[in-house]
Amino acid sequence: MRPSGLDGVEFLPEPGEPRILTAVDPSAVQHDVGWRSEVMGWAPVEVSPLQRRRRPRNGSLVSAAVLIGLLVLIMSQGWLVVTLPPPNAEWAFESTGLRALGDQGLDGEGVSLCVVDTGVDTSHSALADVNLTFLDLIERSRTPVDHGSTAHGTMMVGLLVANAHQQGAVPGVRLGVVAALAANDNDENTGDEDVVSDAIDWCVSDFGADIISLSLGGARIPGSQDLVAGAVRRALASGVYVVAAAGNDGGPDDDGQVSSPAFVPQVIAVGASDKNGTVWSSSSMGGQGDEPNEKPEVIAPGVDVISTGFDDGWYASSGTSVGTVLVSAALSMVLQEHPALRGLGDDRCVHEVKRSLADSLGGVHDPQAGYGVLDAEAWRASIDVGCADTSGSN
Repeated sequence: MRPSGLDGVEFLPEPGEPRILTAVDPSAVQHDVGWRSEVMGWAPVEVSPLQRRRRPRNGSLVSAAVLIGLLVLIMSQGWLVVTLPPPNAEWAFESTGLRALGDQGLDGEGVSLCVVDTGVDTSHSALADVNLTFLDLIERSRTPVDHGSTAHGTMMVGLLVANAHQQGAVPGVRLGVVAALAANDNDENTGDEDVVSDAIDWCVSDFGADIISLSLGGARIPGSQDLVAGAVRRALASGVYVVAAAGNDGGPDDDGQVSSPAFVPQVIAVGASDKNGTVWSSSSMGGQGDEPNEKPEVIAPGVDVISTGFDDGWYASSGTSVGTVLVSAALSMVLQEHPALRGLGDDRCVHEVKRSLADSLGGVHDPQAGYGVLDAEAWRASIDVGCADTSGSN
Protein backbone atom coordinates (compact mmCIF):
# COMPACT_ATOMS: atom_id res chain seq x y z
CA MET A 1 0.00 0.00 0.00
CA ARG A 2 1.41 3.37 -0.97
CA PRO A 3 2.23 5.69 2.01
CA SER A 4 0.37 8.96 2.26
CA GLY A 5 3.57 11.00 1.90
CA LEU A 6 5.66 13.27 4.05
CA ASP A 7 3.92 16.55 3.34
CA GLY A 8 2.92 17.01 6.99
CA VAL A 9 6.29 16.35 8.63
CA GLU A 10 9.12 18.70 9.62
CA PHE A 11 12.86 18.06 9.38
CA LEU A 12 15.05 18.82 12.40
CA PRO A 13 18.88 18.79 12.32
CA GLU A 14 20.67 16.52 14.78
CA PRO A 15 22.90 18.27 17.40
CA GLY A 16 26.59 17.97 16.53
CA GLU A 17 25.81 16.76 12.98
CA PRO A 18 23.32 19.12 11.29
CA ARG A 19 23.64 17.23 8.01
CA ILE A 20 21.62 14.42 9.57
CA LEU A 21 17.91 15.23 9.63
CA THR A 22 15.13 13.70 11.71
CA ALA A 23 11.55 13.73 10.43
CA VAL A 24 8.94 14.56 13.08
CA ASP A 25 5.18 14.91 13.04
CA PRO A 26 4.36 18.38 14.46
CA SER A 27 0.81 17.29 15.26
CA ALA A 28 1.92 14.56 17.64
CA VAL A 29 1.49 15.00 21.38
CA GLN A 30 4.40 16.76 23.13
CA HIS A 31 6.18 17.72 19.91
CA ASP A 32 6.50 21.32 21.06
CA VAL A 33 9.79 23.19 20.61
CA GLY A 34 10.97 22.83 24.19
CA TRP A 35 10.25 19.11 24.31
CA ARG A 36 11.98 18.51 20.99
CA SER A 37 15.05 20.44 22.09
CA GLU A 38 15.25 18.52 25.38
CA VAL A 39 14.94 14.98 23.99
CA MET A 40 17.15 15.63 20.96
CA GLY A 41 20.00 17.10 22.99
CA TRP A 42 19.77 20.69 21.72
CA ALA A 43 18.73 22.21 25.09
CA PRO A 44 19.12 24.96 26.17
CA VAL A 45 19.07 26.01 22.48
CA GLU A 46 15.64 25.75 20.88
CA VAL A 47 15.85 23.73 17.70
CA SER A 48 13.95 24.98 14.65
CA PRO A 49 12.82 22.91 11.65
CA LEU A 50 14.49 23.48 8.31
CA GLN A 51 12.46 25.57 5.91
CA ARG A 52 11.58 23.71 2.73
CA ARG A 53 9.67 24.66 -0.35
CA ARG A 54 6.91 22.37 -1.49
CA ARG A 55 6.68 21.08 -5.05
CA PRO A 56 3.33 20.50 -6.79
CA ARG A 57 2.03 17.03 -5.93
CA ASN A 58 1.72 16.16 -9.63
CA GLY A 59 5.46 16.51 -10.30
CA SER A 60 7.09 13.75 -12.35
CA LEU A 61 9.11 10.89 -10.89
CA VAL A 62 12.11 12.17 -12.81
CA SER A 63 11.90 15.58 -11.13
CA ALA A 64 11.62 13.94 -7.71
CA ALA A 65 14.67 11.78 -8.41
CA VAL A 66 16.67 14.84 -9.47
CA LEU A 67 15.71 16.69 -6.31
CA ILE A 68 16.61 13.76 -4.07
CA GLY A 69 19.92 13.35 -5.85
CA LEU A 70 20.68 17.04 -5.44
CA LEU A 71 19.84 16.90 -1.74
CA VAL A 72 22.17 13.93 -1.25
CA LEU A 73 24.95 15.79 -3.07
CA ILE A 74 24.48 18.92 -0.96
CA MET A 75 24.54 16.95 2.29
CA SER A 76 27.54 14.83 1.28
CA GLN A 77 29.55 17.96 0.45
CA GLY A 78 28.67 19.61 3.75
CA TRP A 79 26.86 22.48 2.03
CA LEU A 80 23.73 22.11 4.15
CA VAL A 81 24.91 23.40 7.52
CA VAL A 82 22.70 24.77 10.28
CA THR A 83 24.72 26.91 12.70
CA LEU A 84 22.95 27.97 15.87
CA PRO A 85 24.92 30.39 18.05
CA PRO A 86 24.96 29.47 21.74
CA PRO A 87 22.74 31.64 23.95
CA ASN A 88 24.14 34.10 26.46
CA ALA A 89 23.12 35.79 29.69
CA GLU A 90 24.31 39.33 29.07
CA TRP A 91 21.18 40.57 30.85
CA ALA A 92 22.57 39.20 34.13
CA PHE A 93 25.78 41.22 33.81
CA GLU A 94 24.17 44.36 32.48
CA SER A 95 21.21 44.57 34.87
CA THR A 96 23.50 44.34 37.92
CA GLY A 97 25.98 47.00 36.77
CA LEU A 98 28.82 44.51 36.36
CA ARG A 99 29.37 45.38 32.71
CA ALA A 100 29.22 49.11 33.52
CA LEU A 101 32.03 48.73 36.06
CA GLY A 102 33.95 46.62 33.57
CA ASP A 103 33.66 49.39 31.00
CA GLN A 104 35.24 51.70 33.58
CA GLY A 105 38.31 49.47 33.83
CA LEU A 106 37.41 47.32 36.84
CA ASP A 107 38.09 43.63 36.19
CA GLY A 108 39.15 42.32 39.61
CA GLU A 109 42.87 42.79 39.04
CA GLY A 110 44.89 42.49 42.24
CA VAL A 111 42.05 40.76 44.13
CA SER A 112 42.33 37.10 45.18
CA LEU A 113 39.06 35.19 44.85
CA CYS A 114 38.71 31.57 45.96
CA VAL A 115 35.83 29.35 44.75
CA VAL A 116 34.93 26.18 46.65
CA ASP A 117 32.81 23.91 44.45
CA THR A 118 32.94 20.73 42.33
CA GLY A 119 36.12 21.85 40.59
CA VAL A 120 36.53 23.21 37.06
CA ASP A 121 36.89 21.76 33.56
CA THR A 122 39.49 23.95 31.86
CA SER A 123 39.23 22.00 28.62
CA HIS A 124 36.32 24.31 27.77
CA SER A 125 37.47 26.65 25.03
CA ALA A 126 36.26 29.69 27.00
CA LEU A 127 38.48 28.68 29.94
CA ALA A 128 41.50 27.32 28.08
CA ASP A 129 43.69 30.37 28.69
CA VAL A 130 42.51 31.09 32.24
CA ASN A 131 45.26 31.23 34.83
CA LEU A 132 44.11 29.72 38.13
CA THR A 133 45.36 27.82 41.14
CA PHE A 134 43.61 24.47 41.55
CA LEU A 135 43.34 22.11 44.52
CA ASP A 136 41.52 18.78 44.32
CA LEU A 137 40.39 17.47 47.70
CA ILE A 138 38.28 14.70 46.12
CA GLU A 139 40.72 12.65 44.04
CA ARG A 140 43.91 14.70 44.41
CA SER A 141 44.14 15.41 40.69
CA ARG A 142 47.06 17.61 39.70
CA THR A 143 45.18 19.05 36.75
CA PRO A 144 41.84 20.89 36.93
CA VAL A 145 38.81 18.60 36.84
CA ASP A 146 35.10 18.95 37.62
CA HIS A 147 33.68 16.14 39.78
CA GLY A 148 30.07 17.33 39.62
CA SER A 149 27.08 15.48 38.18
CA THR A 150 26.58 18.72 36.32
CA ALA A 151 29.50 20.99 35.61
CA HIS A 152 28.50 23.16 38.57
CA GLY A 153 31.93 24.49 39.39
CA THR A 154 32.73 25.04 35.72
CA MET A 155 29.57 27.12 35.34
CA MET A 156 30.44 29.27 38.36
CA VAL A 157 34.00 29.84 37.13
CA GLY A 158 32.73 30.73 33.65
CA LEU A 159 30.60 33.55 35.05
CA LEU A 160 33.77 34.99 36.57
CA VAL A 161 36.51 34.53 33.98
CA ALA A 162 35.23 33.02 30.69
CA ASN A 163 37.06 34.60 27.76
CA ALA A 164 35.05 33.49 24.71
CA HIS A 165 31.47 33.97 23.51
CA GLN A 166 30.29 35.29 26.89
CA GLN A 167 32.91 37.19 28.85
CA GLY A 168 33.23 36.62 32.58
CA ALA A 169 32.67 39.59 34.88
CA VAL A 170 36.16 39.74 36.44
CA PRO A 171 38.74 38.24 34.05
CA GLY A 172 41.59 40.01 35.85
CA VAL A 173 40.99 38.43 39.24
CA ARG A 174 43.55 36.09 40.80
CA LEU A 175 41.48 32.91 40.95
CA GLY A 176 41.72 29.85 43.15
CA VAL A 177 39.40 26.86 42.72
CA VAL A 178 39.01 24.02 45.22
CA ALA A 179 37.21 20.80 44.30
CA ALA A 180 35.46 19.88 47.56
CA LEU A 181 32.08 18.65 46.26
CA ALA A 182 31.31 15.70 43.98
CA ALA A 183 28.41 13.74 42.54
CA ASN A 184 26.92 11.02 44.75
CA ASP A 185 25.03 7.89 43.69
CA ASN A 186 21.89 9.98 43.12
CA ASP A 187 23.74 12.40 40.81
CA GLU A 188 23.58 15.13 43.44
CA ASN A 189 26.55 17.35 44.21
CA THR A 190 27.43 16.85 47.86
CA GLY A 191 30.45 17.15 50.12
CA ASP A 192 31.67 16.16 53.56
CA GLU A 193 31.79 18.93 56.14
CA ASP A 194 35.40 18.27 57.00
CA VAL A 195 36.45 18.43 53.33
CA VAL A 196 34.60 21.71 52.71
CA SER A 197 35.99 23.24 55.90
CA ASP A 198 39.51 22.17 54.86
CA ALA A 199 38.91 23.87 51.50
CA ILE A 200 37.92 27.12 53.21
CA ASP A 201 40.99 26.97 55.45
CA TRP A 202 43.19 26.42 52.37
CA CYS A 203 41.66 29.46 50.67
CA VAL A 204 42.74 31.58 53.64
CA SER A 205 46.09 30.16 54.69
CA ASP A 206 47.57 28.75 51.46
CA PHE A 207 45.93 30.73 48.68
CA GLY A 208 45.68 34.06 50.50
CA ALA A 209 42.10 34.86 49.49
CA ASP A 210 40.50 38.27 49.85
CA ILE A 211 37.08 36.75 49.03
CA ILE A 212 35.72 33.22 49.34
CA SER A 213 32.74 32.38 47.11
CA LEU A 214 30.61 29.47 48.37
CA SER A 215 27.91 28.38 45.94
CA LEU A 216 26.95 25.65 48.36
CA GLY A 217 24.96 25.18 51.52
CA GLY A 218 23.56 22.64 53.91
CA ALA A 219 20.78 22.25 56.43
CA ARG A 220 21.30 23.73 59.88
CA ILE A 221 21.01 21.13 62.64
CA PRO A 222 20.50 22.75 66.07
CA GLY A 223 22.95 21.57 68.70
CA SER A 224 25.36 19.99 66.21
CA GLN A 225 28.88 21.14 65.45
CA ASP A 226 28.98 22.96 62.12
CA LEU A 227 32.51 22.52 60.80
CA VAL A 228 31.87 24.61 57.69
CA ALA A 229 30.44 27.52 59.69
CA GLY A 230 33.45 27.30 61.99
CA ALA A 231 35.87 27.55 59.06
CA VAL A 232 33.90 30.51 57.71
CA ARG A 233 34.09 32.31 61.05
CA ARG A 234 37.87 31.82 61.08
CA ALA A 235 38.08 33.26 57.57
CA LEU A 236 36.00 36.29 58.52
CA ALA A 237 38.05 36.90 61.65
CA SER A 238 41.17 37.08 59.48
CA GLY A 239 39.63 39.78 57.29
CA VAL A 240 38.46 37.57 54.40
CA TYR A 241 35.05 38.39 52.92
CA VAL A 242 32.72 35.41 52.50
CA VAL A 243 29.81 35.25 50.03
CA ALA A 244 27.49 32.23 50.28
CA ALA A 245 24.31 30.89 48.68
CA ALA A 246 21.12 31.44 50.68
CA GLY A 247 19.68 28.12 49.51
CA ASN A 248 17.01 26.82 47.14
CA ASP A 249 14.24 25.64 49.49
CA GLY A 250 11.87 28.57 49.00
CA GLY A 251 8.16 28.00 48.59
CA PRO A 252 5.41 26.62 50.84
CA ASP A 253 7.82 24.25 52.64
CA ASP A 254 10.49 26.89 53.31
CA ASP A 255 11.80 26.54 56.86
CA GLY A 256 12.40 30.30 57.11
CA GLN A 257 16.15 29.97 57.39
CA VAL A 258 18.95 30.39 54.90
CA SER A 259 21.43 27.56 54.49
CA SER A 260 24.67 27.03 56.36
CA PRO A 261 27.09 28.80 56.22
CA ALA A 262 25.05 31.70 54.76
CA PHE A 263 23.39 32.15 58.16
CA VAL A 264 26.65 33.34 59.79
CA PRO A 265 26.05 37.06 60.53
CA GLN A 266 29.06 38.53 58.71
CA VAL A 267 28.60 36.37 55.60
CA ILE A 268 26.89 37.97 52.60
CA ALA A 269 23.98 35.59 51.93
CA VAL A 270 22.73 35.72 48.34
CA GLY A 271 19.30 34.82 46.98
CA ALA A 272 18.25 34.54 43.33
CA SER A 273 16.29 36.85 41.03
CA ASP A 274 14.97 36.44 37.50
CA LYS A 275 15.38 38.52 34.35
CA ASN A 276 12.74 40.97 35.58
CA GLY A 277 14.46 41.53 38.92
CA THR A 278 11.79 39.50 40.75
CA VAL A 279 12.89 37.15 43.52
CA TRP A 280 12.96 33.50 42.41
CA SER A 281 10.19 31.48 44.03
CA SER A 282 12.65 28.79 45.21
CA SER A 283 15.09 31.25 46.76
CA SER A 284 15.30 30.58 50.51
CA MET A 285 13.70 32.93 53.01
CA GLY A 286 15.50 34.33 56.01
CA GLY A 287 14.97 37.48 58.02
CA GLN A 288 17.23 36.63 60.95
CA GLY A 289 19.77 39.14 62.24
CA ASP A 290 20.08 42.89 62.64
CA GLU A 291 20.78 45.40 59.86
CA PRO A 292 22.93 45.01 57.79
CA ASN A 293 23.09 41.27 58.58
CA GLU A 294 19.45 40.33 57.98
CA LYS A 295 19.28 37.26 55.77
CA PRO A 296 19.58 37.15 52.83
CA GLU A 297 21.36 40.45 52.30
CA VAL A 298 20.99 40.64 48.51
CA ILE A 299 19.55 38.83 45.51
CA ALA A 300 21.22 38.55 42.12
CA PRO A 301 20.40 36.90 38.76
CA GLY A 302 19.94 33.19 39.26
CA VAL A 303 17.21 31.99 36.89
CA ASP A 304 18.15 30.46 33.51
CA VAL A 305 21.59 32.07 33.51
CA ILE A 306 23.92 30.77 30.78
CA SER A 307 27.50 29.74 31.48
CA THR A 308 30.22 27.23 30.59
CA GLY A 309 29.54 23.50 30.95
CA PHE A 310 30.79 20.06 30.01
CA ASP A 311 31.82 19.15 26.44
CA ASP A 312 32.61 22.75 25.50
CA GLY A 313 28.92 23.60 25.84
CA TRP A 314 26.93 26.50 27.24
CA TYR A 315 24.14 25.61 29.63
CA ALA A 316 21.43 27.34 31.62
CA SER A 317 21.42 27.12 35.40
CA SER A 318 19.01 28.30 38.07
CA GLY A 319 19.73 28.70 41.77
CA THR A 320 21.21 30.93 44.43
CA SER A 321 24.63 29.51 43.49
CA VAL A 322 24.63 31.65 40.37
CA GLY A 323 23.75 34.86 42.21
CA THR A 324 26.53 34.11 44.70
CA VAL A 325 29.35 34.28 42.16
CA LEU A 326 27.91 37.44 40.59
CA VAL A 327 27.94 39.16 43.99
CA SER A 328 31.49 37.85 44.51
CA ALA A 329 32.43 39.43 41.17
CA ALA A 330 30.94 42.77 42.24
CA LEU A 331 32.81 42.63 45.54
CA SER A 332 36.04 41.89 43.65
CA MET A 333 35.56 45.12 41.71
CA VAL A 334 34.85 47.06 44.90
CA LEU A 335 38.03 45.73 46.54
CA GLN A 336 40.04 46.44 43.40
CA GLU A 337 39.07 50.10 43.54
CA HIS A 338 39.55 50.27 47.33
CA PRO A 339 42.61 48.11 48.12
CA ALA A 340 42.68 49.50 51.67
CA LEU A 341 39.72 47.21 52.41
CA ARG A 342 41.67 43.99 51.85
CA GLY A 343 44.57 42.27 53.54
CA LEU A 344 43.77 43.79 56.94
CA GLY A 345 44.21 40.61 58.97
CA ASP A 346 41.02 41.23 60.97
CA ASP A 347 37.30 41.77 60.39
CA ARG A 348 37.07 45.50 61.14
CA CYS A 349 35.86 46.34 57.60
CA VAL A 350 33.65 43.31 56.93
CA HIS A 351 30.69 44.88 58.70
CA GLU A 352 31.10 48.26 57.00
CA VAL A 353 31.33 46.75 53.52
CA LYS A 354 28.10 44.89 54.23
CA ARG A 355 26.47 48.07 55.53
CA SER A 356 27.41 49.87 52.32
CA LEU A 357 25.77 47.05 50.36
CA ALA A 358 22.52 47.41 52.31
CA ASP A 359 22.60 51.21 52.02
CA SER A 360 23.22 51.05 48.27
CA LEU A 361 19.99 49.06 47.88
CA GLY A 362 17.85 51.32 50.05
CA GLY A 363 18.29 49.67 53.44
CA VAL A 364 14.77 48.17 53.59
CA HIS A 365 14.86 44.40 54.10
CA ASP A 366 12.54 41.68 52.81
CA PRO A 367 12.91 38.13 54.21
CA GLN A 368 13.21 36.65 50.71
CA ALA A 369 14.42 39.51 48.49
CA GLY A 370 16.94 40.86 51.02
CA TYR A 371 17.78 44.54 50.70
CA GLY A 372 17.23 44.28 46.94
CA VAL A 373 18.77 43.25 43.62
CA LEU A 374 22.54 43.67 43.27
CA ASP A 375 23.58 47.09 41.95
CA ALA A 376 27.35 46.96 41.60
CA GLU A 377 27.66 50.63 40.63
CA ALA A 378 25.67 51.82 43.64
CA TRP A 379 27.66 49.53 45.96
CA ARG A 380 30.91 50.93 44.65
CA ALA A 381 29.69 54.51 45.12
CA SER A 382 28.56 53.91 48.70
CA ILE A 383 31.86 52.50 50.01
CA ASP A 384 33.55 54.27 52.93
CA VAL A 385 37.13 53.13 53.60
CA GLY A 386 37.32 54.84 56.99
CA CYS A 387 37.19 51.46 58.72
CA ALA A 388 40.63 50.66 57.34
CA ASP A 389 42.24 53.75 58.88
CA THR A 390 44.64 52.75 61.68
CA SER A 391 46.30 56.14 62.09
CA GLY A 392 44.63 56.66 65.45
CA SER A 393 45.67 53.32 66.94
CA ASN A 394 48.70 52.72 69.17
